[in-house]
Amino acid sequence: MAPSSYQAPMRGDKAGEATHSQTTGSNLSQSRATVATLLDAKGHDVITVRPIDTIGTVVGVLRDKRIGAVLVVDEDHTILGILSERDIVRRMADTPGQTLPQLVGDLMTRDVQTCAPDEALIVVLKRMTEGRFRHLPVICDIGLCGIITIGDVVHFRLKELEYEALQMKQMIVG
Repeated sequence: MAPSSYQAPMRGDKAGEATHSQTTGSNLSQSRATVATLLDAKGHDVITVRPIDTIGTVVGVLRDKRIGAVLVVDEDHTILGILSERDIVRRMADTPGQTLPQLVGDLMTRDVQTCAPDEALIVVLKRMTEGRFRHLPVICDIGLCGIITIGDVVHFRLKELEYEALQMKQMIVG
């Protein structure tokens, strides 16, 4: 039985007229999604702290902003490091009861991986997965212009897949 939306060919239809529901562009659209595309949807806000702030201060910021990491910058907004929940938890295990008064500069990860707005999301996702990090600052011509998380990338890709599935369903049903 044909779907209810199916319409059998009728007299007057042009025989041999082909439609092209798939093109190279539509099939490869996910490989063209870039960090800039994600940032345009997510926003460019970045929460930063200074190296002289305490871990206790950062814990409050992470809680209040509902985020998993902050960038550590100097007065010129140059990235000095990154501090994540994971870093704080590890330090708490090493120095129980003594972690919150410690300085961000003593705990932050100094070798910060970054990406550019024109990088493909699929490449960035692979890099984050292989490097086992979840936060990636985005650097553009004017400096720091955003931060993306592995959750942002996965969520964006899932939305793309849902849209592609909907397109396929509409193509099949008519």
